[in-house]
Amino acid sequence: MIDRLPPWPRRTAVSVLVRPLAAACALALALGAPGALAAEHEVSIADYKFQPAVLEIRRGDTVTWINNEKRTSHSVVFDASGEESERFFPGERWSYTFEKTGQYTYHCGPHPEMSGKVVVTE
Repeated sequence: MIDRLPPWPRRTAVSVLVRPLAAACALALALGAPGALAAEHEVSIADYKFQPAVLEIRRGDTVTWINNEKRTSHSVVFDASGEESERFFPGERWSYTFEKTGQYTYHCGPHPEMSGKVVVTE
């Protein structure tokens, strides 16, 4: 007798469980849930310059500064907050994830003439 039950209970269970989950996932992607499409970017430090000097990224992305100099250390100091990274030496790197939109100008602590900007959009 069990094999003669109509198929609707099974379909209803699938509809009740799967459809809301699929809708929630679609909504999260449509709204740009933080971290959903986060990317990683690199800024090279060489010849006492940040390259690229201006970098445009999206909120939630991570930027990694890489010291490609042969002999000297550098740091990243954000102008607005004064927050400074640790000094990093040739071959080392330092990363920062940008959680808020805005324009972040920065310079090198030991070499203030070196400067750059990260523009963070939605």
